[in-house]
Amino acid sequence: MGCSVFATWKVDAWRYGKQLADLSAAHKADLTTITTAANAQVRQALDKQQAAELARAELDAKATKEKAHALAENERLRVDVAAGDRRLRIAGRCSAGSGKLSDTASATRVDDGGAVELAGATGRTVFDIRAGIIKDRAALKGLQRYVREVCR
Repeated sequence: MGCSVFATWKVDAWRYGKQLADLSAAHKADLTTITTAANAQVRQALDKQQAAELARAELDAKATKEKAHALAENERLRVDVAAGDRRLRIAGRCSAGSGKLSDTASATRVDDGGAVELAGATGRTVFDIRAGIIKDRAALKGLQRYVREVCR
């Protein structure tokens, strides 16, 4: 009887050992599958991030170039006005009946339509304001392009 108990115990131990080995192999296969899938996702995420960074860098370079060109043009105009090579005129309209002109100005018959020529310091201020507008527009355009093309 002791021999049959020992034999039964030994067979059960082999069966359990085989089941444990099968479970261990299945576990290793699952871990390998999970690791492979995780590595693929990491590679995809890195590729997407690198593509987004490249697109952002290209957009930034383009926006910087456009802004620099516009600011250089603004500075050229500013220098020309300061040197007296150009005059800065702004289209304006003054009507004598608007209440915004003094009686002496309306008596001198200020033209109702036409251009107003600005003094040098005022002209420089206009170009300063224009430079700020150029910078703001460039920033907005850059952000809009970034959202449209990179953050899709």
